[in-house]
Amino acid sequence: MRSEPFFVISMLLLIFWAESFLLLHVASVLVHLLLLVAVLFFVGHLVRDTTTT
Repeated sequence: MRSEPFFVISMLLLIFWAESFLLLHVASVLVHLLLLVAVLFFVGHLVRDTTTT
């Protein structure tokens, strides 16, 4: 079973966001943009058509 790129990227971005927000106590715009990008990649993974021709 192959890894879905959108899912892998979104999970990595979510992990980086959690580390920077919880461990470094950084509350900047950049950190929240990282969360937004992770959510967008995750939604893209969910709505993407997985049928192959």
